[in-house]
Amino acid sequence: RDAKGNKLSPERRKKVYRLRKWHKRSRITDSKDRNLTFSLSEINRMSSQLGLSNSVQEIASKIYRKAVEENLIRGRSMEGVSSAALYAACREAKTPRTLEEIAEASRVDKREISRSYRFIARELNIDLPLTDPAKYVPRFGSELNISGEAKVEAMEIIRKAQEEKLTSGKSPSGTAAAAIYIATLKSGERRTQREVAKAADVTEVTVRNRYNKIAEELDAEIKV
Repeated sequence: RDAKGNKLSPERRKKVYRLRKWHKRSRITDSKDRNLTFSLSEINRMSSQLGLSNSVQEIASKIYRKAVEENLIRGRSMEGVSSAALYAACREAKTPRTLEEIAEASRVDKREISRSYRFIARELNIDLPLTDPAKYVPRFGSELNISGEAKVEAMEIIRKAQEEKLTSGKSPSGTAAAAIYIATLKSGERRTQREVAKAADVTEVTVRNRYNKIAEELDAEIKV
């Protein structure tokens, strides 16, 4: 009916229906565009805070756009998915950033990022290997102000641990932390487990457990 309450002609009804349909589509498109703009700006903000390169940011944006195209955002927070896309991009670009570091820069917690990452990785067939623990050594070592020799020693410990299959299924950052702790003992640049754990953003328990395992299995190689 029109504004006066009169019935619309069939042609007018069809026209009104078409206008409503296009208006609805337009609103959905506008909403998607706004959401995409917000999420890409979040990726840009987090990338800047984490000191990530433009290439990593571009990979993350590409992953997020793909998730939008596949309707994977519905029912999930944009912040969670954008953070997960950035974490996936770091792994793809072999730029070591832990989930804890991503969560620190994000507006959501580590658990939600991890859950969103597993979901989009499964749905988009993203199969990325864990980051090599040795790649964390330069950054963690600099944070602890240890020498280049100690860093090299930590990388050698990681290499030997990998040869003995001691790193499979373990957190790369935890393995790197344990190797650095051992290296500081060997080099006389001792750092406490608490200091190493803080630099690597892992718990002291993680450092202690990984240290005990590696030291035990590589006993012939490591004298501390």
